[in-house]
Amino acid sequence: MNRRIDERILDSLSCPCCSEQMRLSEDERSLVCRAPRRHCFDFASAGYVNLALTHSGGGDSKDAVRSRTEFLESGAYERVSDAVNSVLSDYISEGGLVIDAGCGEGYYSCRAARAGFRVAGFDLSKDAVAQAAKRAKREGLANAFFGVGSVFSLPVADSSSDAVVNIFAPCAEAEYCRVLKNGGILAVAYAGREHLMGLKRKIYDSVYTNESRSDMPEGMELLDERRVLYDIELSSEAQIKNLFAMTPYYWRTSAEDKNKLEGLNSLRTEVDIIIAVYRKNG
Repeated sequence: MNRRIDERILDSLSCPCCSEQMRLSEDERSLVCRAPRRHCFDFASAGYVNLALTHSGGGDSKDAVRSRTEFLESGAYERVSDAVNSVLSDYISEGGLVIDAGCGEGYYSCRAARAGFRVAGFDLSKDAVAQAAKRAKREGLANAFFGVGSVFSLPVADSSSDAVVNIFAPCAEAEYCRVLKNGGILAVAYAGREHLMGLKRKIYDSVYTNESRSDMPEGMELLDERRVLYDIELSSEAQIKNLFAMTPYYWRTSAEDKNKLEGLNSLRTEVDIIIAVYRKNG
């Protein structure tokens, strides 16, 4: 089958059942662990592997993945991706191993791989991970791997990674510290105070600035905080709805307020992202 997986990425993967190191099967159709029982995980046709401990599903739906993919491919968040890659370039060496915890459809992962980093992305949404693996294959990225897995139980060996990136996903400090080398970094990207205020003003009668996150690391050293702040112009109803569908507001907004976006063909709104950089010491 001639399946290509970067050797360092492969060496970092651990069996979700027994934590033993993974390797490619002889026919290259599966990942198998080195334990006597040889737990086996088949590659899906899209090119990803399901390494989740349970089969209960979770994460973004197929519709949400489609909305996110269409919006991100417009380039509207390219500056956010560039800022994440700049952090990686400043703190780890080119070719370093990056774990994208909560990778979604792989937009940020694949752009980091194109920038020269080895990237393993994990997400609970099979639909999102399938899209990520297809993107990596389409772009010929042998230095990107995608698997179904929880950010709270990553199928990654202890102290194997140079960096973890956590972009709009839950921050599982203890798990990220487990997979990071001593001196490795965690980059957490989250919404700043003014993020998407223009969009929110179109939907809600009362609009408030975003609150700070309550799940930020407490035991790691804060090295850096960078703010990515700019405006975007959206020029179609579909693009506006795709952006809204990406947000947590979508799931807690009434049908009446959602309908305020009907027929709206232009929107100017802020992008305000904070990237906080932490280091694992000892």
